[in-house]
Amino acid sequence: MKKPSATRAVKTATTSDSFVNFQAKLGYGTGNLASHATYQPDYISRNRFGIEAMYRSSWICGKAVDSVAEDMTKLGIELNSLIPPDEIEALMGCWKDLAIWDRLCDTIKWARLYGGALGVILIDGQDFSTPLRIETIRKDQFKGLMALDRWLVQPSLQDVVKDFGPDLGLPKYYEVVADSMAIPRARIHHSRVIRIDGQDLPYWQKVAENLWSQSVLERLYDRLLAFDSTTQGAAQLVYKAHLRIYKVEGLRDIIAAGGPILDGLVKQIEFIRSTQTNEGLTLMDTKDEFEANAYTFAGLDAVLLQFAQQLSGALDIPLTRLFGQSPAGLNSTGESDIRNYYDGIKQQQERRLRAGVKKLLAISYLSQVGKPLPKGSDFTFRPLWQLSDVEKSTIASTLTTSITSACTSSIIGRQTALKELRQQSHLTGVWTNITDEDIATADNDVESGEFGSAGDPFGDDKEKTRDGKTWREGDHPRDDDGEFSETGTGGASRAVGEHGPIFHEYEGKPSEAIEKLQKAQTGEVPGAFKHPYLGDIDLAWGKSGDPKNDFSGGYGLSHIIEKHVKTAGDLKLEDLPDAVLSSIPIEMKGNRMIVESPAHRAIIGLDWKGKSKKWLLSGFERKP
Repeated sequence: MKKPSATRAVKTATTSDSFVNFQAKLGYGTGNLASHATYQPDYISRNRFGIEAMYRSSWICGKAVDSVAEDMTKLGIELNSLIPPDEIEALMGCWKDLAIWDRLCDTIKWARLYGGALGVILIDGQDFSTPLRIETIRKDQFKGLMALDRWLVQPSLQDVVKDFGPDLGLPKYYEVVADSMAIPRARIHHSRVIRIDGQDLPYWQKVAENLWSQSVLERLYDRLLAFDSTTQGAAQLVYKAHLRIYKVEGLRDIIAAGGPILDGLVKQIEFIRSTQTNEGLTLMDTKDEFEANAYTFAGLDAVLLQFAQQLSGALDIPLTRLFGQSPAGLNSTGESDIRNYYDGIKQQQERRLRAGVKKLLAISYLSQVGKPLPKGSDFTFRPLWQLSDVEKSTIASTLTTSITSACTSSIIGRQTALKELRQQSHLTGVWTNITDEDIATADNDVESGEFGSAGDPFGDDKEKTRDGKTWREGDHPRDDDGEFSETGTGGASRAVGEHGPIFHEYEGKPSEAIEKLQKAQTGEVPGAFKHPYLGDIDLAWGKSGDPKNDFSGGYGLSHIIEKHVKTAGDLKLEDLPDAVLSSIPIEMKGNRMIVESPAHRAIIGLDWKGKSKKWLLSGFERKP
């Protein structure tokens, strides 16, 4: 008897990590048609004439290249720095005069089209081949940028950057070809260029492209052909949208015979064409037949839309931006698509532009102002999604109220409050005129005149409040228990505050509040003004001040009437409500806020004797 073998024969089988069914020829590698499909490179980026023809001839190719470049450079930057406003204005003026954003836009365009481009930094009097040392730049030496695409320069493939950093492994020099009109045959050091690549490639493919990237059109090539072919095919169908067939008995014999018989047939056809209108008749022989076949275009729009969506997805550009097409679908606004697109643009700005813009800021500031850019200076790219005026107003009101409340409650100091207000200015457009000097002197005594009294006009029975105003106790009589004794009109008991009777019934009615206080010659109206940014602003009768000393020590409605309405004549009392309500905050001095309307300026107090309170201190006409 044969003993069983100790080892069992093992059958081998080929396995796959995907579903296949060889019997049904389902899945990759089962002999079906899909298994024979593959991908191969087309190297469109190397065909300069081909991609230039695409860019010039196809509007969709032009949009694919231009849209992102234009959006990346459309709104510029917002400086977050302690640079004085006048220097920022001079710096931005320099960028405008030298068309810096236009040249950056050109550089990005050619990088996307060709796969790479350079923005050459033009420094007058310096050798292009030497490393750039920013500290050596003199006044007015920076002359702008020049965009050179990859075909106008030859990178030094054997001499690359070996220093650790973002340029490691990239060419150390770029030789400008002789065809360049501006600086032919120049040798440019890598530190003097802003290099922008197109579609990134893996290492060996990048080596094959002379260390450049590929055109953004290369990945789209087959989809572009499909889209344009479908579009042209649909256009050709228009010529065949309505086919008419006329059947003539014995047509072959008539054509073969020719002569008068054929001429007669042609005349008959021409006669039919001339009389066949909406109101005409078609005359033919009883044995002849006439047919009209109409072609339907149903479904073509869906096919075109599908190809368009593929292009849109490949480029990360929404249909509303790429094709100028309104969003389709129930309740569709396209807002989410645009927001996602803007987020992508923000990412591109941070990846491809930040380093170059930072270098240009340091260079242009030194050239324009004559001193190095302050340490800690930074910038943000202005968002493409713009807030509406209502949204800005709401944000400004909320932030301003929060900051001023924190300041008057001694949670933060005035310098911190001013810094916070200025920091929000790039978002809301309010508080843009707060300067470093304002911040540095925020804790000092306020100025004399409209912003506070430095004199001593009331004698010994006074007390100076935190806002610089003078408090005269004798002007505010009290009962034995220390409470104020003033009463409202008509003898009725009324709540009394530090400015006299409190007229709550005129809240939110500035014109009536002014009339009431002018008649009573005392008191206050809480929330007389409902300001869109600052919220409730109180109106007090106040003090007119010393007429011999430019009404020093005065405040409130009494001061406004005596100094600005009667004496200076720079304000009409009936204009005061609109002057306050249409104003916007522009500056903060100590514990006072300056607001301006197109024709007037008002001063708002932010506290009274150390307690948080927004009240109208003064108002007058703006001087041109």
